[in-house]
Amino acid sequence: MINYIISDEYNDAVKTKTIIENYMMNFDIEVKYHLFSIKDNFKEKINSIKGFKVYILNDGLKRLGIEFSEYIRSELDDWNSIIILVTKHSEIKNEYIGKKLFLFDCIIKDCFYEKTLKEDLIHIKKYYDNRDNCLTFEQNRIIKKLDFRNIEMITKEKDSKKCIIKSSLGSFYASETLKDVCKRLDDRFIKINRSCIINGDKVVEYDLNENKITLKNGITSFDISRENKKSICSIISNKK
Repeated sequence: MINYIISDEYNDAVKTKTIIENYMMNFDIEVKYHLFSIKDNFKEKINSIKGFKVYILNDGLKRLGIEFSEYIRSELDDWNSIIILVTKHSEIKNEYIGKKLFLFDCIIKDCFYEKTLKEDLIHIKKYYDNRDNCLTFEQNRIIKKLDFRNIEMITKEKDSKKCIIKSSLGSFYASETLKDVCKRLDDRFIKINRSCIINGDKVVEYDLNENKITLKNGITSFDISRENKKSICSIISNKK
């Protein structure tokens, strides 16, 4: 799933969202939009957003775009998300580059904004499609690689330190602990209890009454630990 996080004046944020929607409707990719006014508490709200993130930040009069970019890179230590800054001031573009925030682009708002944004969206999709998102593991002394997008659930094998990887390509057995595998996964995965990790992109429903989670392939789990319920609810909310 791609999270587009847009911080701008309301009407401009909606316009940007529409441009992205018109482009993304051509692809079978889950997309979530998060629109923030420049007056919103941006820093507090983005902490709960999970998954692949693309920030489109209007710099505005108070230089908030650059402030938010520094927060994302420095405070959150997030160097994987894509950041696009939007500004009306072409002369300060070099200043942004000099801060070494690894910006994807700096778009001049009143100069072919829509055309430039569409060009950026093409490159962003290519980057998203070609991320190094494979889990490498050993099964019966054979090294295997499995794309994250194919993984549905990883569980600890009963009475063993090994784990079972359930995917759309079948089940695999990894010769290592669940804890070790978990360290190599990205933030789309969540540990729902001591013996199970799920791919958040595969979640379609969470029944709070029965404490039951359902994945796209129909797999269900009733054993969600109390401390992970909040994370599951956050995943579901981001899919709406």
